[in-house]
Order: sequence, then C-alpha cells, then structure tokens
Amino acid sequence: MPGNQASFVPFLQFHQKCIKIVKARLFTKPMKILAAVLSFIFISASSYSQEVAEVTFPEFEKQYLLPAHDTLYVLNFWATWCAPCVKELPEFEKVTTEMQDQKVRVVLVSLDFPGQIESRIEPFIKKHNLNSRVIFLNAPGENEWIPKVSESWDGTIPATLFVMPDGSREFVSGSMTYDKINSIIQSKIK
Repeated sequence: MPGNQASFVPFLQFHQKCIKIVKARLFTKPMKILAAVLSFIFISASSYSQEVAEVTFPEFEKQYLLPAHDTLYVLNFWATWCAPCVKELPEFEKVTTEMQDQKVRVVLVSLDFPGQIESRIEPFIKKHNLNSRVIFLNAPGENEWIPKVSESWDGTIPATLFVMPDGSREFVSGSMTYDKINSIIQSKIK
C-alpha cells in the first residue's frame, strides 16, 4: 500500500503543473477581462427578474386602499397595450428612484388580460427595465370594483390613485407627468 501512494505522488505533482500551465495560458489579462465581463452580463441578465404578483380585488383593496399603512401609495392603472400608459411609465420610474428613501411607493397595477403575466407583462418589465412594483389585478366584474377605487373613474386608462396613510385619496384620470405626480405627492406629505 505505501508503494502505491509513492507512485501516485509524481502523478499528482504532474497534474498540478499541467493545471498551472493551462490556467496561465487560458487566463491571460484579456481573457480574464472577457471572463469578468461575460460573467457580469450573465449574472445581470439572469438576476433581474421581477415577479409579478397576481392579486384579486379584495387582496388589492386590503393591501393598498384601506388606511392601515404608513405609506403614501401611488397606484397607476395601466396595460402593456395602452400607448399613453406606456408613454408615462418613465415618469413613475423617476418617482420610484427619487423617493426610494421616503414612505412613498409606486405600484404599477396592470390591467392586461388574464394569462399574460409570463407571456406579455414580465417580458415588458424586463424590456423597459421597470423598477417600480408591478402587480396584475385579476379582477373580473369591473363595474363592481372600479367605483371602489374612485367614484369618478369611468374605467379608462391610464389612471392614477394616490392613497394617503390616513385613507384619503386623490384620483387622476389620464396621463401624468413627473411634475404633476411630484406636486401631488409633495402636497400630501407635508
């Protein structure tokens, strides 16, 4: 047995030298840089994957509409097929970025068609690099829940609801600009 171990040592040393040579040749400085860049791209692409929660109206109402929170919610009702909705999304993204340290949260409430989370909404989020929270409101019976969001809402999108911690609300129908969103937020958090 000791003889077998002794004959194995030269093989192991030879193997380690081969590995060092291969590493030295394969991992030259340009190869190391390329490997680092490819790793970063792969990790970035695979790690960004916002999951879209599918919620019913009672869940949505409890989470965002009832005054049991300490956060001002900016709820933007939109859909991937709505051109004015898509056009205004960067305005909400700017609010998300600038107010991330405050008790203000933008929630993009998708009104896309059922069954489109994986096929349409998630690819859209990735393509447009959305950082705001996105939920899919799976709520048939719009005539019942739309007035619960706002009595003045006729169901057209885009539409935005500001919900204050005390439960008070401000509803805006139509497209929003960053200045308009920010102005409403600032008037509510003073």
